[in-house]
Amino acid sequence: MKETIVGMRSVQREEMNPTNDDPVFGTVFDWDYLLWEIRLTFLAAGFLIYLGVFLLSHWLSSWRSTTYCALSAKEKVFWNMAVTRGVFGLQSCVAGLWALLIDPVFHADKVYSQQKWSWFNCLIAAGFFLLENVAVHVSNIIFRTFDIFLVVHHLLAFGGLAGLVINVKSGHYLPLMGMLLEMSTPSTCISWMLLKAGRANTFFWKANQWVMIHLFHCRMILTYHMWWVCIFNWNSIIENLGLLHFIVLFSGLFAVTLILNPYWTYKKTQQLLSPTDWNFENKAVENGKLNGETHEKKRI
Repeated sequence: MKETIVGMRSVQREEMNPTNDDPVFGTVFDWDYLLWEIRLTFLAAGFLIYLGVFLLSHWLSSWRSTTYCALSAKEKVFWNMAVTRGVFGLQSCVAGLWALLIDPVFHADKVYSQQKWSWFNCLIAAGFFLLENVAVHVSNIIFRTFDIFLVVHHLLAFGGLAGLVINVKSGHYLPLMGMLLEMSTPSTCISWMLLKAGRANTFFWKANQWVMIHLFHCRMILTYHMWWVCIFNWNSIIENLGLLHFIVLFSGLFAVTLILNPYWTYKKTQQLLSPTDWNFENKAVENGKLNGETHEKKRI
């Protein structure tokens, strides 16, 4: 009994004082994340970093891409957000796969574990999803549109990660797996940009589409893994997260598992068979060319 109590106290200390054995990681990520100002600073940093990616995409695309210059204002916003999501998807893949396959701390404990590198990535991701929500809502107001799937997805994603800012004892494994669900965004970005450039008849676009569809199936498998972790640690997760954070996280997991993943997988598969920009009034793409492109492909 005495050994059990000592062990429990040791686990609690580790929860509140995450460490990294790697000296390089320890230097880069060595911050006191229990301080409000540190957590809010990194959230703001994530917002500004990905806002910078958005603006850089606009500048480079305006300079180098004839396709981009021909787009409507609404499509330009979508183009730049696609690039921003693609970059975030790369960060999410690295962080998520590290937790899933490599980090021994997360292998040992999938409920309470925290690492300084995971704090860093989760807070930066919270800043990204704050930017996503601002961009989506401002775009909806300006262009008078409303994508219910996109709004719900980003709102729940931000809520799940923002819960870490408030509840410092929350484990990081499930949020990192949520980030790994963004594995498909780089391929989605490439697919849409090539589609707008009239390159849907190329081998590269079709190969990328196959990879993207495969990744959407991997997303489904990952959600089943998340459910497995939750079901076999149900009481501990509720205690660790708290009721409100629990509701937000599981609402998001439920929506992604039963609605969003199946719907998006179906739409991407349909897009492979019939290349269509279904984000913008279902403009058909025939023979690799957008409607209105009759003689030459746009250069990306």
